[in-house]
Amino acid sequence: MKHIVVIVGSPRKGGNTDLLADALIAGALAVGNTVDKISVAEEHIAGCLGCNACRRDGKNHCVQHDDMDDVYARMAKADVLVFATPVYFYGVSSQLKCLIDRLHNPIRNTFQVKKLALLSVCADTLPTVFDSIKTMYALTLSYFSLEDGGMVCVHGVEARGAIGGNPALKKAEELGRSL
Repeated sequence: MKHIVVIVGSPRKGGNTDLLADALIAGALAVGNTVDKISVAEEHIAGCLGCNACRRDGKNHCVQHDDMDDVYARMAKADVLVFATPVYFYGVSSQLKCLIDRLHNPIRNTFQVKKLALLSVCADTLPTVFDSIKTMYALTLSYFSLEDGGMVCVHGVEARGAIGGNPALKKAEELGRSL
């Protein structure tokens, strides 16, 4: 079985992104995987300073001592990573972007992650609303030679809980089972 780390990038606890992530987690747990859910809304993670101190430090320590230290340790144990994000101005949430930017640290090369998956929700209904996020996801897969675990992107859900009853919840659960 696999250890899956789900990183929820929504600042809105209990919102649509959270509910989609919970559906994936239910599927993953149902087939015997272990899951660690990290909600960036509950963490204090500052943006990368671009100082490259982590590249000069023999143990890849960041000069910022915030909750990212714990997140690195949790991510290091993952076989599979799942990024879950709402769409904010055609990109991932700023909270998730801070975490992703902190992966500039070469400590990421010590992680055992082999697979990445994506969950995303948006109030907008434009067919192209997820394009930039999908591009970032595809480039991440390529750069790190990760296996594509799959994605579930849901548009047209704005109010908290609007995703309830949406077939995408079942798709997320199935994705969780397949990871």
